Amino acid sequence: MLDHILLGCNDLDKGIALVEQHTGVRAAIGGVHPGRGTRNALLSLGERRYLEIIAPDPAQKGIDNERLASILKLSTPKLIQWAAHVDDIEALANKLKAAGVNVEGPEPGSRKRPDGKLLQWKTLGVDTKPEEVMPFFIEWGKGTVHPSVDAPSGCRLENFSAGDQDPAALTQTFQKLGLDIPVYRADKPELHAKIVGPRGALQVKS
Repeated sequence: MLDHILLGCNDLDKGIALVEQHTGVRAAIGGVHPGRGTRNALLSLGERRYLEIIAPDPAQKGIDNERLASILKLSTPKLIQWAAHVDDIEALANKLKAAGVNVEGPEPGSRKRPDGKLLQWKTLGVDTKPEEVMPFFIEWGKGTVHPSVDAPSGCRLENFSAGDQDPAALTQTFQKLGLDIPVYRADKPELHAKIVGPRGALQVKS
């Protein structure tokens, strides 16, 4: 169900350069998030999977939100979130509510690509601990081309996993959400990804 992973950085060009330096593939500008103060660059990680490098958008002034503030503080690029795709987000929301999971949404979202095409989606957040490793769920709009289709290719996601002080409990939480993510023991909740490209590999954590 993994849809994409988000690599946060305080400068988009630096994030693009880091990924290219380690993998040999240069991410392409994806677009901006109007009203949210961010913009992104994308890199395909195979079928229905991609990397989103997300950073502040200098052209958007006076934006103040929690996500943007946290990204601005990042001196080194790091994983900040991940998304799992679903085909019916309304049904998932109802299922999770029935299971006692607090959810936020679904909420609609969209952005324009540099070529003017509009991407549309709905997202669903889950209010479950540990929040540092929890995903949000995404349902792409009908007619929207998934970003992995035409983002620069050549890389693959060799590993994506989560760490926690209590791996068994985190595994149970993921299973409750319908997710199958490898979990390892760590000092604190964290995400880990290894992206392999034609020139080498990039390993990043949250």
